[in-house]
Amino acid sequence: MSAYPEPVKEFWVYTGLRLSLFAASLGVVFGIWALVADSVPLLWVIVIAFLVSGVASYFLLNAQRDAFARRVESRVEHMKSKEDID
Repeated sequence: MSAYPEPVKEFWVYTGLRLSLFAASLGVVFGIWALVADSVPLLWVIVIAFLVSGVASYFLLNAQRDAFARRVESRVEHMKSKEDID
């Protein structure tokens, strides 16, 4: 028997969207930095892209985050009900 009898689609959707948002932010920050300066410090580009994607995901991925949270909550309730039966 699997630990997850139901697919965890919400996790993969949210994670995929977060990674996509980070990749897009990375591309935009890198592109802007390359246009403005001669050299691009990759560490700073990654840090800034991480911060930008984090703030953007807070606003843009609210529905997906809520769906993921509901899935986790239902999973916890299901596990609690199984413990009560045992």
